[in-house]
Amino acid sequence: MHRDIKSANLFLNKDGILKLGDLNVSKVAKGMLNTQTGTPYYASPEVWQDRPYDMKSDIWSVGCVLYEMCALQPPFQAKDMRGLHKKIVEGIVPSLPPPYTKDLSHMVKLLLQ
Repeated sequence: MHRDIKSANLFLNKDGILKLGDLNVSKVAKGMLNTQTGTPYYASPEVWQDRPYDMKSDIWSVGCVLYEMCALQPPFQAKDMRGLHKKIVEGIVPSLPPPYTKDLSHMVKLLLQ
């Protein structure tokens, strides 16, 4: 598991190939993990709730990055950590702004479930 997938850790090389960097908190896991790590804007509800998590947490982070690539801002924002925690745990994902299709918005919401 990478455990810190975010836009700042994605790199596009000259051939247009996307590379994932910053493996400082990554871990080879055979089951669930409990360590709270990563960047708050991209952390899954399980991480925020100190519950065990698995590879699905990285998928959540990919959904956050995809949303951010389209909307140019993270899907969950708040003035403080308590507010960010509440928004992420509630899981109410804002729709993508125009000109993105409802299908793409639906796909992002599926990643963030």
